[in-house]
Amino acid sequence: MEADMSAQSQFPMPSGEIAGPAAWYGSELAKSSDWKRPLTDDELTELDAALRDIQQRGIRIVDIERADFHLPTLGPRLDRMRQELVEGRGFVLLRGIPVDDYTVEESAIIYYGLGTYFGVSIPQNMKGHVLGHVKDLGYDHTDPNVRIYQTTARQTFHTDPCDLVALLCLKPAMQGGLSSIVSSVTVYNEMYRRRPDLAQLLFQPIESDRRGDAREGARGYHCMPVCNWFEGNLSTLYHRSYIESARRFDDVPTLSAEQREALDMFDTLANDPALRLDMEFKPGDIQLLHNYQILHDRTDFQDWPEPERKRHLLRLWLSAPDGRPLPEVFAENYGSIEIGSRQRGFMRNLAPVYTAPLEAE
Repeated sequence: MEADMSAQSQFPMPSGEIAGPAAWYGSELAKSSDWKRPLTDDELTELDAALRDIQQRGIRIVDIERADFHLPTLGPRLDRMRQELVEGRGFVLLRGIPVDDYTVEESAIIYYGLGTYFGVSIPQNMKGHVLGHVKDLGYDHTDPNVRIYQTTARQTFHTDPCDLVALLCLKPAMQGGLSSIVSSVTVYNEMYRRRPDLAQLLFQPIESDRRGDAREGARGYHCMPVCNWFEGNLSTLYHRSYIESARRFDDVPTLSAEQREALDMFDTLANDPALRLDMEFKPGDIQLLHNYQILHDRTDFQDWPEPERKRHLLRLWLSAPDGRPLPEVFAENYGSIEIGSRQRGFMRNLAPVYTAPLEAE
């Protein structure tokens, strides 16, 4: 498909709707189980053996590389899965890791080692954490310096600043906390079909809050389009809450009526039951998403009163060795757009001491 360079935009957009496996509808996928991938007994045995080998050699989680985590049978299957993530439907749900039989550290080793087959882990905050914890820490979600995954509030549909995001469920919530995903390609297609004038606005730069995670001397927000059309791919980077909270800066203008209408329609379509796919996490599930073509959300939840039972997910942000090329505008947020680089993502060329904490901080 050719790019359309309109007089109103310095940024290209598709000349029409986008076809391909990334343009899926949740109502159709809900009827199938193709996106669910249970791990076999042999594969679980292989993962356990790789865990024991790491423990025996005394390798720290943060230092695990693919060559250290031997998966002779499962590894090639994970490679094919990664290709499906980057070039195909854009998501998969792995099931069956017996996390209740392992300590948190042992589960983290298996998870991190498995993750090396999908890419290099990049930091998720200014502390240099390459292993993240999605857990309620009792924070106020309305605080512009708080990231919403640290609360019980609904997240709303968004992307993370990396190629791939992986979530391992250690413990689900007592009630709620469902995961919802939607194809940003399908959202764009529907928007283009109904309101091409509003779809065009998504390809204009817009400010988004860094939520207190800006390096020294950098402004507290970045400015780039929600949708980016580059080398035949639509790559989306979006967080509505962060777009709204960026208005707190004196040099950031108020959203125009047209911008707000476009963002409202984008959100409405993402939440459409015909477009989105809902899934319930079970202990031992690993959800893998390609951020540039998948938006994800989490419903609000009620947690268990006992601290040891509280909802707890481990998270990896990954830079894929065969990730898609990104337009230069992504450097505004990433710093580096080099494929496979550990600098391709959140930290924007910072070089902290990388750590893999076993508790939420």
